[in-house]
Amino acid sequence: MWRPLSLILILTGCLSLFTPSVAQNKPGLELPIRKASGTIKLDGVLDETDWKKASVANDFFLNYPVDSLPPTFQTEARFTFDDHFFYISFVCYDDKAPQVMQSLKRDFDPDLNDWVGLTIDPYKDFTNGFYFLISPFGVQHEGTVSGGGSSSDSYNSSWDNKWYSHVVRYNDRWIAELAIPFKSFRYNSQVDHWSISLVRKDLKHNQVSSWVRAPIQYNPGSFAYSGKLVWNDPPPKAGTNVSVIPYLIASSSQDRENNQPVVNTAGAGFDAKVGLTPALNLDLTVNPDFSNVDVDQQIINLTRFEYQFPERRQFFLENSDLFSSPGFTGYTQPFFSRRIGLVNDSSGNLVKVPILYGARVSGKLGEKWRIGLMNMQTKKKESLGLPEQNYSVAVIQRQVFSRSNIDFVFVDKHSLGLGAYDSTQYYHDSLVKNTWNGKDTVKMLHKYNRVLGTDFNLITKNNRWGGKFYYHHSFDDFSKGDAYSYAGYLNYTSRNVSVLGAWIGIGKNYHAEAGFVPSQAVYPGSMGPFSRVDFKIYPKSKSIVFMSPGLEIDYTLLPDGTLTDKTFSGNYAISFRNTAQFNAIVKSVYQKLPSDFNLLDPKGDSTFLKGQVFQWHEYNIKYSSNTRKLFTYSINALGGELYNGSRIGIGGAIRYRVQPYGSFSVTFDYQDIKLPPAYGQAKFLLVSPRLDLTFTKKLFLTTFVQYNDRYNNVNLNTRLQWRFKPASDIFIVYTDNYFADGFLTRNQALVMKITYWFNL
Repeated sequence: MWRPLSLILILTGCLSLFTPSVAQNKPGLELPIRKASGTIKLDGVLDETDWKKASVANDFFLNYPVDSLPPTFQTEARFTFDDHFFYISFVCYDDKAPQVMQSLKRDFDPDLNDWVGLTIDPYKDFTNGFYFLISPFGVQHEGTVSGGGSSSDSYNSSWDNKWYSHVVRYNDRWIAELAIPFKSFRYNSQVDHWSISLVRKDLKHNQVSSWVRAPIQYNPGSFAYSGKLVWNDPPPKAGTNVSVIPYLIASSSQDRENNQPVVNTAGAGFDAKVGLTPALNLDLTVNPDFSNVDVDQQIINLTRFEYQFPERRQFFLENSDLFSSPGFTGYTQPFFSRRIGLVNDSSGNLVKVPILYGARVSGKLGEKWRIGLMNMQTKKKESLGLPEQNYSVAVIQRQVFSRSNIDFVFVDKHSLGLGAYDSTQYYHDSLVKNTWNGKDTVKMLHKYNRVLGTDFNLITKNNRWGGKFYYHHSFDDFSKGDAYSYAGYLNYTSRNVSVLGAWIGIGKNYHAEAGFVPSQAVYPGSMGPFSRVDFKIYPKSKSIVFMSPGLEIDYTLLPDGTLTDKTFSGNYAISFRNTAQFNAIVKSVYQKLPSDFNLLDPKGDSTFLKGQVFQWHEYNIKYSSNTRKLFTYSINALGGELYNGSRIGIGGAIRYRVQPYGSFSVTFDYQDIKLPPAYGQAKFLLVSPRLDLTFTKKLFLTTFVQYNDRYNNVNLNTRLQWRFKPASDIFIVYTDNYFADGFLTRNQALVMKITYWFNL
């Protein structure tokens, strides 16, 4: 079982000796920043004396589609500051052709739009920070950075904050001015410089360029390829920094499926942010409401495992990497914030569990230490059989070497008010959540569930090597022994090869009820290796940027050594210069079921039984068109065998945009599954039309419909948002659920909510 993994790791070491490197800019690239002597006006005209005297970051280099040339059009950046604001100006030279902009909605998709921006590390640890982007139409996008910004997973765009900007477009350039309040982000005013990356995405010409030259295989926003913003004059000392964000809400709802009367409610609550130190923040929330958060995009899940939807709720986002990084994302995470306040009922529908309050302290302690402390309290939800529950999380992280760290994590989930004999009235709520395994099992509710562990996270200075090694142990009032979770993985990335090798183990009694462990409802304990290798070939072609063949091997075994899952995957991807993408995948799958399973109906009786063995082959072809066009599309065709039958599927999306005022899109997924007569057959259809209208940069309308005949449900969500002041909004949200087979209303709700951001 170790042979594939060992061979790949040996191959990695050999290739690393012969992989050429790309020359970089001179080490120690620096740019001084001085305090403004006058007033900076955000008007897109850089005629102030402070802008004229400011040093200029220019001579950008291409990162994509090649990394050996300057971009077609250059970019200039300047910096200054005063007692309240951190100012940045960009001059983006361009031609007369229109820029690519999907809409005027805030937090645009960086992959589908023109923009320029910066990533800042205000702690001087090369690991954590913030990023701010601006489009040629003046649309803002901001977020947090973790893990040094080395991968796309390092950027969290759901973080929201208050800042100001202005953009003016000319015939041969567009100029952006940004004013970011020092109160809007955490920083260390004692350091002499900040690490900073300056990046421009010129999608119109399909080019990405950066101030510090970054090889094509790495993210140019990474702190591994950052320069220094040197404070010739010290930044203002962080004083009292308190923000309060109260909300008022009124709603009207009706459960028509159960013939219930209309319920009208009103409520209020607030969030607060308190700067305890320049780099340590206290977040508070009382009676939070998340009705305005984007709904999850549904999928047709034919696996035996739960699908992990992303966290979008604002309270959980700043410094979220501290709480989410322990464990192995997608496999075993001791804490997953969506477990708080959200649960699937016995029908598989997502139901909100009211949160009473929450408090969180997170940030930096000194130069090398970070801490994260969180406590959340939920109310009783009798309709789900859930008592009041309290969640506590503590993470302490110590930076080692240049960018690596060690952390210690403790997670505690406590069910309150349970007597010695009354817990049988409740569902074991981890199994209520895990209804994808086809059964709702009534068990005694754990009075407590705790996880204690440690992680070592490896990131080398040049981004070539990364990895993780951890061991966690869970504790509850029922289980004895085999309550461990561990893993180790190592990945290597160079210009021509990327390799990852991992080993994962989970004990049969390991439970992380406040975490994400999709295998705990499927396997009675498991272990096994996982490895992947991808090559990159850069042909001398006018139409192709690179081609990437790859191989993936995944084994899962029971603790006694029984092989339950084995998957071999081969793929070939092509990235075109016109932004189109192509990928072909072939898989060989072996499964010996460790538990009963119903492929066609997760809520029905099991048709596949424990111990049955299946082998099959499947293929998948994906293509996405030129994203710069007004009309774009993607197509995903799959077929072959599936368990003891066959499957044909087709999915994708079509989209048309009226730049920059909005777009209309339809995503779809159709699956035709044919099994032997004793097992059944089914056709599933998921269709999701979406309308996004941005009347101005402050007024947005989104209507999202999801037709899912697998769950006999049609969901409608319409949201009108008016951002009447920075970070302050009025929302009107209408939701409706119908039966797919007759379009009869199941339940509906209308919500009006207002939030206002006060800086005290």
